[in-house]
Amino acid sequence: MTMQEILQLAAKRNASDVHLVANAAIILRIDGDLVEVEPKKILSRKDIEQMVFSILTEEQKKRFSSHKELDFGFQNGDKTRFRVNLLYERGNIGLVARVITEEVPTLEALGMPKVVYDLVNLQQGLILVTGPTGCGKSTTLAAMINYINQNRKCSIVTLEDPIEFMFKHSKGIIMQRQLGNDMVAFDRALKHVLRQDPNVIMVGEMRDLETISTTITLAETGHLVLATLHTYSAAQTIDRIIDIFPPYQQTQVRMQLSMTLAAVISQRLVNKIGGGRMAAREILVNTPAVSNLIRENKIAQIKTVIETSSKDGMISLDRDLKGLYDAKVITKETAQAHMNSPELLDRFKLI
Repeated sequence: MTMQEILQLAAKRNASDVHLVANAAIILRIDGDLVEVEPKKILSRKDIEQMVFSILTEEQKKRFSSHKELDFGFQNGDKTRFRVNLLYERGNIGLVARVITEEVPTLEALGMPKVVYDLVNLQQGLILVTGPTGCGKSTTLAAMINYINQNRKCSIVTLEDPIEFMFKHSKGIIMQRQLGNDMVAFDRALKHVLRQDPNVIMVGEMRDLETISTTITLAETGHLVLATLHTYSAAQTIDRIIDIFPPYQQTQVRMQLSMTLAAVISQRLVNKIGGGRMAAREILVNTPAVSNLIRENKIAQIKTVIETSSKDGMISLDRDLKGLYDAKVITKETAQAHMNSPELLDRFKLI
């Protein structure tokens, strides 16, 4: 199979990812599970090299050869887009490609609660979408940007690696910048973004101290900033941000976060009854009580605040999973597998 045929097959079978590894069959991730394509056909090092280099430009080949890593976006002949990562493992080339649907997602299609609509209508603040790899953070972020673009007259700048969903100008105008092609580094692009007259800024991923620091500062300057982070819960997100700074700066960062943070949407994908997956979410809204806990470094108490603040739009992951289970969207086993306290499933009372 050619690289294009493999990618086309992945889209046709509703796979989320494609894996090419030397001395293994072609592997697709479907509904969270790894599935071999033609198990008896094992890919050699030469097979993968031929497949991979067939879709690279000369510039990309040079960058990959030099850095041994490469992230880029690729559009197949059937218009399906992919976020591709190339790597070396034990001297062999490997590939992981994330399938990106052509249609830009909507908040309605993702089943977002009302509080998220309120959040994306804010004029300023920091909204973080978090979760493990492959939990749909990019899709959620795209749906939020799509809503803003469709409903607000504003200027939107996105910084991505690579560009995933392709937006069209609507009520808003939108500039999408891709790492490598349109900018050299996230932190450098963020330092110049204020001169591009943005109302809304999207940072594809807060990867390091410099990017996190600049992102928080941008939210302080009267902009709505949306970003992602690889963390498992709202409380862990705040801890991770603070801990990445040196000790002498942490008090200042807690103060900044307490004032600029609007919300944390932490999610993970769960298997639905009948096939497919959907997001279960924990939502933290920065109320005065939460802001005070951040300032006083009482992050451990945030979990309790989330549990008792449904009136403010907050919801814990366990409670959201309980709701999906009661609605017969997911099985009891799936709910308990993802709950922090699975023994409470039968005792939860939904508020």
